[in-house]
Amino acid sequence: MAMRYGGVAWKDCGCCPAGAPAISRRNFLAGAAAVAAGVPAARAQPAAASFRVDVHHHFAPPEYGARGGRMPYLRDWTARKSLDDMDGAGVTSALLSITTPVLKTLAGDGDMMARGLIRAGNEFGAKIVSENPGRFGLLAALPLTDAEGSLREIEFAFDVLKADGIGLFTSYGAKWLGNPAFDPVFEELNRRRAVVYVHPVSPDCCTDLIREINDSSIEYGADTTRAIVSMAYTGASQRYPDIRMIFSHGGGTLPFLIRRFTQEAIRVPELRKVLPNGFMPEARRFYYELAQIPIRAPLLALKEVVPVSNMLFGTDYPYLSTAEHVEGLRDAGVFTAAELATIYAGGARLVPRLGG
Repeated sequence: MAMRYGGVAWKDCGCCPAGAPAISRRNFLAGAAAVAAGVPAARAQPAAASFRVDVHHHFAPPEYGARGGRMPYLRDWTARKSLDDMDGAGVTSALLSITTPVLKTLAGDGDMMARGLIRAGNEFGAKIVSENPGRFGLLAALPLTDAEGSLREIEFAFDVLKADGIGLFTSYGAKWLGNPAFDPVFEELNRRRAVVYVHPVSPDCCTDLIREINDSSIEYGADTTRAIVSMAYTGASQRYPDIRMIFSHGGGTLPFLIRRFTQEAIRVPELRKVLPNGFMPEARRFYYELAQIPIRAPLLALKEVVPVSNMLFGTDYPYLSTAEHVEGLRDAGVFTAAELATIYAGGARLVPRLGG
């Protein structure tokens, strides 16, 4: 299977060249220890009039970063670079998550290599958090299509690593997040009242559709919308009301397609049964971070759909800088100073320990 990210095709698991031996978890952790030796010691939070929490901030475990020859942003990631970027724009803390595509392609049914790499990545992320108290939080990864492996990782992530939440993708193969196959995992996340951050991918159905266009430019927004609607139309958003779910990039194309979804919830008999109060209450259950959309048009559209209290600050670092988002939100002229303060502090409302 081929996936695309940044205009580059990734084949099979996206991790090993053809014919290469599988990487053992021991070797992965050995690499983690080596890289961790270069992680900066804890640094004081920057002075700021109010705190700012970035909920969409990527990190790269050593083996993941080492495979970034085709993805230099990840290959070159260090905790120090993240902190420098945050400090330059007055961001006090960031929730770390692993991005596509490597761990998505590994998250196969019962794939022991996927379990091992995800575990090692989560352990590395927890180490970054512990060495920089107050500056980072962790959104632990799961092998979602492997229910047993996911349940084990949830227990380890929360009870041992003290993770702040979970990071998922919008789709896995031909399944979006509302699919009943994921119910055992969502039941446990609901029981724990978990924060669940959702990052988009280019789904299997829709890669390489237009050669001249990077899949992420269109499909990331579209797949975010598919995941939101999947959660609502299947009733999953109502079955798991205690999950605090964050969707990326302002909800993708949701604000622009909102009339279609509200009308379908009224006109389609099956949906009227699932959504007796309509689509909008479900859309407003979720949180939406603002990475990659710090300009006026999409911010205005999103503000018409969801309350500011459900908007969160995010940057998608290292793909865009923190300063670009702080300046963009300010210059867009969509939010008052009080509303901006609410957006910047939103991550700390979900993860109170990051609020100073």
